[in-house]
Amino acid sequence: MNEIKIVIAGPRGRMGREALNLIHMTEHFTLIGAIDRKNGGKKVSDIEGLPHIEAPIFDNIETCLQTIKPDVLLDLTTPEIGRLHTKTALNYGVRPVVGTTGFTAADLEELQDIAQQKELGAIIAPNFAIGAVLMMKFSQMAAKYFSDVEIIELHHDQKLDAPSGTGIKTAEMIAAVRKPKKQGHPEEVEHLKGARGADFEGIRLHSIRLPGMIAHQEVLFGGDGQTLSIKHDSYNRASFMSGVKLSIETVMKLDLLVYGLENIME
Repeated sequence: MNEIKIVIAGPRGRMGREALNLIHMTEHFTLIGAIDRKNGGKKVSDIEGLPHIEAPIFDNIETCLQTIKPDVLLDLTTPEIGRLHTKTALNYGVRPVVGTTGFTAADLEELQDIAQQKELGAIIAPNFAIGAVLMMKFSQMAAKYFSDVEIIELHHDQKLDAPSGTGIKTAEMIAAVRKPKKQGHPEEVEHLKGARGADFEGIRLHSIRLPGMIAHQEVLFGGDGQTLSIKHDSYNRASFMSGVKLSIETVMKLDLLVYGLENIME
C-alpha cells in the first residue's frame, strides 16, 4: 500500500496518544506533523509520554498546512476546533478524518459542499469502534420491527457534549426507518424536567456521565410481551483504532464527505 502522510490534531489527548501509536506501528502511515496550541515549535518526540517521532508541532492549522503537505488530517480535538480544522483542511486540499462529535446538520451540509467542490474525501465518525458501528446498524434493523425505543449512552465525566455523537447518530439511523411516534402514556408528566431524556422524533435519549467509564451505549426496544437490548462497550481507547485505520485508508479513495463509519463498512 502507498505511503499516507498524516498530520494529527490533538496529539496529547487520550485518543491522540493511541492514534500516535497506531501511526507509529503502521508501516504505510507516516506522521509528518502535529497541531497542538501549547507546544508549537517543538517535535512530537519532545513531549513526555509520546512516541519518539521527529515530526514538527505547529500551534495552528494554517501555519501547519502552509508549511507541510499531508495527505490526511486526523482531528481528535473538540467540536469547535474540529469544525474549523475540517473546513480549513478541505480548503488546503487535505483529506480530513475527524473523530470529534458535535457537528450540526448545517455544518455537515457546508462541509459536504466544500468536499464536492474540491473533489476530496472526508470522513466524520461519531464513533471509530467497529463494534459500536455494528450496534447502530443492528439497531436500525430492529427498528423496522420495534417502534418503541430508548437509547442510553454512557461516557466518562470529561465528555463535553450530550447526547453523544453516537447517540444522535443512532437516533438518526433509527428515525430513517421508523415513523415518528410519541412513546409512553399520552398524559405523561415530568415532575423533574429532563427525567424522560431528550426527544428525537419520539425516541428518548439518556446521557450518563461518570468517572471510570469510556464509551458505552445500550439501545432498548419494547414490544408486546418482549424486549430487545443491543449493547456495546468500549473499555479502552485502543478499541477505536481499527476504525481510525480503516478511515485513513478509505478517505484516500473518496471524493465526497462521509458521515459515519457504517457508510464505509461492507
